[in-house]
Amino acid sequence: MKKEFRVKKNKEFQEAFKKGKSFANRQFVVYSLKKPDQEHFRIGLSVSKKIGNAVTRNQIKRYVRQAFHELEHEIHNQYDYIIIARKPVADMEFHEIKKSLMHVLKISKVLTKQMPGNNDK
Repeated sequence: MKKEFRVKKNKEFQEAFKKGKSFANRQFVVYSLKKPDQEHFRIGLSVSKKIGNAVTRNQIKRYVRQAFHELEHEIHNQYDYIIIARKPVADMEFHEIKKSLMHVLKISKVLTKQMPGNNDK
């Protein structure tokens, strides 16, 4: 995932928290904020120190970025997504994380229709 597709600034995180819509399951909270002037979605990640050591937190972030990369063509552009990982994520493998993210994104109605034959690889 290219760096220009990431939300980095605290001000942008706070704007998504205040103006965006939030959806959650047991593993993730996702805030989505519509940005009509941008061509590609951006993601911001938050993984608390309560979840594990730096290695674990960085691995979770890599898994989430990879899941978004694989779902890139099914996610609505013109949005900023803030993903907050919850404790159960620490014990999950990549495919479980991807499935959980897909679940919360379906709840938030930001996934376009699933392409036939493009379920879990």
